[in-house]
Amino acid sequence: MVRIIFCVLAALPLQSIAGSLRDTVNYLEEATVKAYFAEQPLLRLPASAGVIGRTTLAHQSGATLLPAINTVPGVRMEERSPGSYRLSLRGSLLRSPFGVRNVKVYLDEIPLTDAGGNTYFNLLDAGSVDGIEILKGPDGSLFGANSGGVVLLRPHGMGNDGNNTAALQLNGGSYGLFHQQLAAVLHPAEDYQFSVNQAYQRADGYRQNSAMKRMAFQTTQRWRYKANSELRLLALYSDLQYRTPGGLTATQFADDPRLARPATATIPGAVDQQAGIINKTLVGGVIHDTRLNSKLRHVASVFGSHTDFRNPFITNYEIRDEYNMGFRTYFDYVGGSPGVVSWRANAGMELQYGQNDISNYDNNGGTRGDKQAIDGLRSLQHFYFGRFSADLFSRLFLEASMSLNYYGYAFKSNYPGNESDYTTKHFDAEWMPRVALSYLIDTQWAWRASVSRGYSPPTIAEVRPSDQIVNTALAAETGWNYETGFRWQTQDRRFSVDGSVFFYYMQDAIIRQLREDGSEFFGNAGSVKQRGVELSFGAWIIEPRQTGWLRGLQVGSNFTWSKFRFGDYRIGTSDFTGNKLTGVPATTTVNNVLFRFPLNIAAYVMHNYTASIPLDDANTVFADAYQLLQSKVSWDKPMGNNLRVQVFVGGDNLLNQQYSLGNDINAFGGRFFNAAPPRNFYGGIAVRY
Repeated sequence: MVRIIFCVLAALPLQSIAGSLRDTVNYLEEATVKAYFAEQPLLRLPASAGVIGRTTLAHQSGATLLPAINTVPGVRMEERSPGSYRLSLRGSLLRSPFGVRNVKVYLDEIPLTDAGGNTYFNLLDAGSVDGIEILKGPDGSLFGANSGGVVLLRPHGMGNDGNNTAALQLNGGSYGLFHQQLAAVLHPAEDYQFSVNQAYQRADGYRQNSAMKRMAFQTTQRWRYKANSELRLLALYSDLQYRTPGGLTATQFADDPRLARPATATIPGAVDQQAGIINKTLVGGVIHDTRLNSKLRHVASVFGSHTDFRNPFITNYEIRDEYNMGFRTYFDYVGGSPGVVSWRANAGMELQYGQNDISNYDNNGGTRGDKQAIDGLRSLQHFYFGRFSADLFSRLFLEASMSLNYYGYAFKSNYPGNESDYTTKHFDAEWMPRVALSYLIDTQWAWRASVSRGYSPPTIAEVRPSDQIVNTALAAETGWNYETGFRWQTQDRRFSVDGSVFFYYMQDAIIRQLREDGSEFFGNAGSVKQRGVELSFGAWIIEPRQTGWLRGLQVGSNFTWSKFRFGDYRIGTSDFTGNKLTGVPATTTVNNVLFRFPLNIAAYVMHNYTASIPLDDANTVFADAYQLLQSKVSWDKPMGNNLRVQVFVGGDNLLNQQYSLGNDINAFGGRFFNAAPPRNFYGGIAVRY
C-alpha cells in the first residue's frame, strides 16, 4: 500500500537552482508550451505534454538526455550500449532496434525525422538542446504521420536576451567516459546573433565491443532584418561511431554480463565481426518567420540532410547513402477579443523526399567483402493541415484540427541480377483529425479531453530491413486515441499535479522479429489495446530563499501504468491474442529530490523503478524489475560579475543493480539481454561567462 501511494506522485522535471537569486525566482514562473505556434500556459493546454527545461537537463551528467527524458510519465528512453538509443511515447519499442520510429521529431521548424520515417536521435549532444517539449499520443494535426506523439527540440542559441555568453564543460567518469562541450552565443550586431556548440564524447563502455565516439557541431544564426521579420539558419553535423555488443542469453547474462555476443558453431560473434555503427550526418535548414500584420504571421522553412551510414554486422556489412530534402510552410492568424472570445487559425503543408541507396556485403572481420544485395529506395511524404482554436472568456479552450497525409515509396534492385526499374508502392491518403478542449474550473484546476487519430506508415528501414527482403505487404499503423485528464497548481505554483487516462486502439501494429542469424524483419500484429494512466506531482516544500542551512527543497514523482494487450494477433499456428504487449513494463515510477544549501551547493537524487518487461510475444521470457538510484552534487562559485565556475560529481546505479536496458525483443536463440553498467561515477568542471 505504501508503494502504491508513493507511486501515484509523479515528477514534473526538477530544475536546477544552483545560481543567482534572479535564477531561482524564475522557477516559480508559470510553465508554458510553444508546441502549437504560440506560447500558452501548460495549465490550460488541451493535450498531455511534458516540458523539459534547460535547468532540468543540468541535473544530469551532461553526457546523455536519457535520464531527463525518462522523468516524463508515459515516455521511455533506453540505451543498449553507449550511443545506441531507443525512444517510445506511450507505446512499445517493437519497431525500434535503434533510432526513433512512429514518433515525429522536430528541431525548431526542421524535422529530424526523415522522409523514410526514421530519426537518428543519437546524433544530438545533450548540451546542444535548451529544452524539450513532448506531446503524448497521436497528433498529426500540425505534425504529420505519427502514432506515438511528437517531440519538439529547442536548439541552444535560439533565445534572444541580448547577452553574450560562453561556456566550457569537461566531464570524465567510469568506463573511459570523457565528454567536452563548448558553447557560445554572440550578438555582433543589434539585429543579428549566432551560436555555436561543439562537443566531443568518448567511452570504452562496460561490455566488450561497446566503445563509442562522437564529434558534433551545431550552429544557429538569427538575422532580424526587419522589425517583424527574421531569417534563421540551423545546421548540425555529427560524426558518431559506436560498437554494438549484441544480446546475451539469460545464462550468459548471469555468468558474465560484460560479454559481447559470443560466436556459435555457425555464426561469428560481435567481437569477431567488429559489429558497430558509423553514422556521419549533416542536417541543415533555413527558416523565414515574418509577421505580415498585427494578426497574420507566415513561417516557411527549407531543409535537407545527408547521412553516410555503415553497419558491420554479424552476417553482413551494410552501407547506406541517404539524402533527404523538404519544405514546411504555414500561416497563423489571430482574431477576436482577448478575455472575451479570441481565436486562432492555422493552415499549411509539409513535404519531404528521400533517396536511400542500401548495399550489403559480406563482413570479413569488420572489412567489406563480396556483394550480397544492392537496392535503391525512394520515399515521398507530404501532408496538408489546418487547425482552429478558440478561447472563450479565458475559461473554455476549444480546438479542432485535421491533416491529410500522403505517403509512398519506390524500390529497385541493382544486385544480384541486372538493374531493374523502380516499383512503386502508394498508401491510401489518410485523414488524422483531432478534437480537444480544456476547461478552467477555477484559477487552479483545469480539465481536458481529446479524441485523435494516429497513423504511422512503415519506415524505409522496416520495408527493407537487415534481412535484405523488401516487404511490400507491410501496412501502416492506424488507431483512435481517447483521453481525459486534469491539471492543478497552487496560486504561487509551488505545488502542481498532472494526471491523464487514455485508451488507444491500434490496428495493424508493426512488430519487429529476428531471424536465426540475428537479421530482422517486420510484420503487422493485428490490433493492440493500449490503456494507460499517467500521474505527475511536483512541489517546492521549501521554496528558494537566501537564508537558512536548507535554502530550497523540491520533490517530485511520476507514475506510469500501462495495460497494453495484443488484440487479435496470430502468427502461423501461434495465437498471442490477449498477451501483454512486448517490451512494455506494466508500471514505472521516477522520484526526484533536490536540495539547495548555502554557498550555492545543490544535491539532486533520482530514483527509477521499472517493473518486469515481457521480451517475447508469447510472454514466456521477462526482464526482471529493477530500481536505479542516481545522484549529482554541484557547487557554483561566482568569479566576479560575469564568470561562474561549477564543480560537480555524480553517480549512477548506486544500488549496483544487475539489469538489462534496451532488451532485444523476440530475439532468436534467447539472446534478449543487453547488460547495463553496474555502479559508476563521473565528475567534472564547467566555466560559464
